[in-house]
Amino acid sequence: MTTLGIHGSHEPAEVPEGLRAARKTIDNIDAALVHLLAERFRCTQQVGLLKARLGLPPSDPEREGRQVARLRALAEEAGLDPVFAEKFLGFIVEEVIRHHEDIADRHQDDGGGPPSAAGGTGAGPGRPAPAASQR
Repeated sequence: MTTLGIHGSHEPAEVPEGLRAARKTIDNIDAALVHLLAERFRCTQQVGLLKARLGLPPSDPEREGRQVARLRALAEEAGLDPVFAEKFLGFIVEEVIRHHEDIADRHQDDGGGPPSAAGGTGAGPGRPAPAASQR
């Protein structure tokens, strides 16, 4: 017999109780991570919208650098490999920037965006998008 719940995986009855308990804890942590990431992305969507409205680039390399340093230090304090933590953050930030680029594009398509010096709005005809190094 197997048991399955939204926070658990299939576990055959013959799995020893200690292993089952450890896996249940892991499953609960995985569920919490999914919910935390969902909440994080809800917040970053708002940041992306604010950046688009303010005409800011989708990426902020200075902040990203500070975040990497902060999370590497947190990882070391927590006994987590800081290289892994940096890779994990890099993956998340890459996805966030992609979302911010999409939001900025939609905002421009809707005619939103701050006026440019030439009287236009953000990136578009006559005004290139920020260089990749600015994202």
